[in-house]
Amino acid sequence: MSGAEFSVVLAGGGTAGHISPMLAIADAIARTRPQARILTVGTASGMETTLVPAAGYELATIPRVPMPRRPTGDLLRLPSRLSGAINASERILREADASVLVGVGGYVSAPMYLAARRLQVPVVIHEANAKPGLANRLGSRWAAAVAVAFDNTRLPAAQWVGMPMNPAIAYLDRAEHRTAARRALGLDPEKRTLVITGGSSGAASINKTAAGSQEVFANLNVQVLHITGRGKQNVDKHGELVENEYYRQVEYVDGMQNAYAAADLLVARAGAATVCEVSAVGLPAIFVPLPHGNGEQALNAAGVVSAGGAQLVPDAAFTPEWAAAHLPGLFGDESTLAQMSTAAQSMGIRDADEQMARLVSRAAGVQ
Repeated sequence: MSGAEFSVVLAGGGTAGHISPMLAIADAIARTRPQARILTVGTASGMETTLVPAAGYELATIPRVPMPRRPTGDLLRLPSRLSGAINASERILREADASVLVGVGGYVSAPMYLAARRLQVPVVIHEANAKPGLANRLGSRWAAAVAVAFDNTRLPAAQWVGMPMNPAIAYLDRAEHRTAARRALGLDPEKRTLVITGGSSGAASINKTAAGSQEVFANLNVQVLHITGRGKQNVDKHGELVENEYYRQVEYVDGMQNAYAAADLLVARAGAATVCEVSAVGLPAIFVPLPHGNGEQALNAAGVVSAGGAQLVPDAAFTPEWAAAHLPGLFGDESTLAQMSTAAQSMGIRDADEQMARLVSRAAGVQ
């Protein structure tokens, strides 16, 4: 099928962790294979209903089929719900005349994988987390290609390609953009900078430690940009926002490339996208994994931590006392952060989106 038009269906949704790499893959396919027809598939209740159309792609939906974690009526209804979702997936694949299905995991992917298998449509999978989800473990059994963001992810015949991401982040030159980024964020362009974030939703424990570390920040003589999450800004006992010459807080930053360029050091959760992005741009990090769940965030960070590009601090241990004991050593010697930056970048992969586009084209039989 050299040069011919072909049809790519991408399945994923629910959270930004699934949608962002899916859109990055779609963009790379559109950029490198302009003859491709692209359709995305999600559910009617996920973030994809706004993010996908905003990115310029058509979205089809199938019924959401959550996997019950305990014996309830939902478990009894699972077979009929799954059957309905598979049938809807088949209709989408037929109507799209799909040459290949790309799945990134989540509720929508399992029915799409099963429908593709029935119709003999080749499947290409990307797994973003070190600990693979149920849908991708299922689909990987017969997939034409399986790609992973982390080299410690265990899936059959997996290829380590990294995390598909926005090129504005993937190819960011932090040194070149540092001054402009700091100015854009309302920071002193000449002052060393610590960026703290708990992600778009914020992290209560990280926010609490930031609020209690004001004296530490002042003693360090660094400026702190704290991205708190919407509605989660720190206030003092009078209900006023905590602000001073060392500490600035915002609820949200539109375009994390500016935060990455501005920072000398980042404190963040260890979500898959964050770990891969800071590795790609060579930003030293303190990762504070979520204290609940299946432990996947610590696994996400394991590679870059082992390489020396980041440190891992358990959520319960990330306190103002920890900050007072450890931040001075990190900021006290410029060579420490420089070495961490080099180590982080050694684990970073910038062209995951293009690698995925090549895998998709190959599976579709396009040369």
